[in-house]
Amino acid sequence: MASEAVIIELLGNKGDPIRYTIADTAFAKGTIMKITDPRTIAATTAADEPVAGILAHEKVSGDGSTTASVYTNGIFDLKDVNAGGCTCGAMVAIGGANLIDDADANDLIQNSTVGYALEIAAGAEVIAVRVLK
Repeated sequence: MASEAVIIELLGNKGDPIRYTIADTAFAKGTIMKITDPRTIAATTAADEPVAGILAHEKVSGDGSTTASVYTNGIFDLKDVNAGGCTCGAMVAIGGANLIDDADANDLIQNSTVGYALEIAAGAEVIAVRVLK
């Protein structure tokens, strides 16, 4: 996958990781993960998916592990989805696979928000985001 999140600073208790069930397939460290039933995470693939957090470590396919942690509290570099950009200080939401976009009212209801932008995105740009899940 491309455009994985890059840690700038972990806040709280080393990023306040939460452990979830995960499929025994490959996921890159820094993948924005969505939550599915029952208390399971998978990679985000589209806008408006409920975000669990950012994968804290690489998940190797076939390693037998069925749990993984996601960071829920920190500052990360994330990539904007389109030429429209993101507004500094505005809530951002999942805009696709490892991509963000300005949040709207539906994103708040669906738990698709990732956090808020600490910079202006001029379109398909990587910016610092305060991740707060």
